[in-house]
Amino acid sequence: MDNKFVITISREFGSMGRPIAMKLAELLNIRFYDRDIVEQTAQNLGVPVSTIKENEESIKNKFFNMTLPLGNDATEQQDMIFNEQVKIIRDFADKGSCIIVGRCADYVFGNDKNAFKVHVYAPYEARLRNCVDILRLDRETAKKTIKKVDKARKAYHMYYAGYAPGDPSNLDLLINSEVFGINGTAEALAKLMKVRFNLEE
Repeated sequence: MDNKFVITISREFGSMGRPIAMKLAELLNIRFYDRDIVEQTAQNLGVPVSTIKENEESIKNKFFNMTLPLGNDATEQQDMIFNEQVKIIRDFADKGSCIIVGRCADYVFGNDKNAFKVHVYAPYEARLRNCVDILRLDRETAKKTIKKVDKARKAYHMYYAGYAPGDPSNLDLLINSEVFGINGTAEALAKLMKVRFNLEE
């Protein structure tokens, strides 16, 4: 990657990791990739975007429904999607400095000296409040969604990366988004990245 760098951001649902990543990309004037990865994967594999969304970050056939054999078509499709996304993520990073959200990017760039791996988290009540106030979910739906997404992301990350999202031994920084809020967290991260990658003010 030469003088290019990549920031990976994993996050708990409701911690506002995605809008923080978007704001950080704006502050650093670099590219932000999230849904672009889904669209490019669908294009490369010749399948609908909906198929990618249904399969990525969902390992239900591997972990939550053991009545199905691990070698079934659904799990093979999930593996194919993951492997394609790894290629796409690396291609995006090769094009220029960027931020990659989710998709085990911390694992993909684990040994890259020009990568900085961040995990955004927040206390449960703060996440629940964000889901209600910002994402406009009703409280009960928010509770169910937090539980469901956390479970799916953990299973996905454990299967492909071999460790849980937020594992400090595989990350450079864990940050509580409740402390600074969306803009404040992005601004704090921007200052840290300028130091880490010797970026001019």
